Amino acid sequence: MAEEKQKKIRVLIAKPGLDGHDRGAKIIARALRDAGMEVIYTGLHQTPEQVVATALQEDVDAIGLSILSGAHNYLFPRVLELMKEKGLEDVMLFGGGIIPDEDIVKLKAMGVKEIFTPGTSTEEVIQFLRENIKK
Repeated sequence: MAEEKQKKIRVLIAKPGLDGHDRGAKIIARALRDAGMEVIYTGLHQTPEQVVATALQEDVDAIGLSILSGAHNYLFPRVLELMKEKGLEDVMLFGGGIIPDEDIVKLKAMGVKEIFTPGTSTEEVIQFLRENIKK
């Protein structure tokens, strides 16, 4: 039986806001790429508008935001709002960073699919994306 060739999962990894710490984002980007996904990394200091515009241009399946600056309660809702405006409701939004548990609950209730905190293995992130993005 011939195996159906699956389209690669496309993920945008973004560092919105003024946070200059991108080591974790780069590690996740490389791990996802090594796992066979197509990864677009935006670099530092992106606005929510730039992130969503790039996601639209690149036709991604998921957007991953790395936020260590404490601005997660602004940045995630703003990106979700822009995604809705641009018709990207079928694109998954997930993130990582130093985010308090009570804020994670609120962000997930708004529509953020998952938040990965420090210490999460790259394998966990890869498995989560594979299980939650249907190609």
